[in-house]
Amino acid sequence: MQPGVITYSGFLGTDQRDFRQIIADDEKIMAKLGTTAEDIANRLEYFQQKSFDAFQGSTVVDDIYDVETEVVRGYIPCPFIHQGVYRKSYTTVTNRKSGKSFTFSALNIHLIREHHFFEGKNSSFRLEPQELYNELF
Repeated sequence: MQPGVITYSGFLGTDQRDFRQIIADDEKIMAKLGTTAEDIANRLEYFQQKSFDAFQGSTVVDDIYDVETEVVRGYIPCPFIHQGVYRKSYTTVTNRKSGKSFTFSALNIHLIREHHFFEGKNSSFRLEPQELYNELF
């Protein structure tokens, strides 16, 4: 989870909480929203797949979202103790109505679905459950 082990910046950002506390706090937010980590991961995967299916790198999804995926060379392993490596791909979703954008990786989808981990505050790929819910559902 720390900088320089798997990634240059790590997965915790400036967050001082233990990763288990980060997960617990994010699960409380999802419970208040009436959603689950799997719901959010499925929605992210939906956008990523729509972008892959477009074969041109970018597409419009559901007449509301601009979606673009960039695939770079290589793979990245999950920081949790189990086997699993994920394509280095970065998908950016822009909600045309709100103008808000966010970027996520294939690893983010896995971390959210399997570990309920949205990363620590101010990490490079931190995704806020509340913001995702507001923009995607």
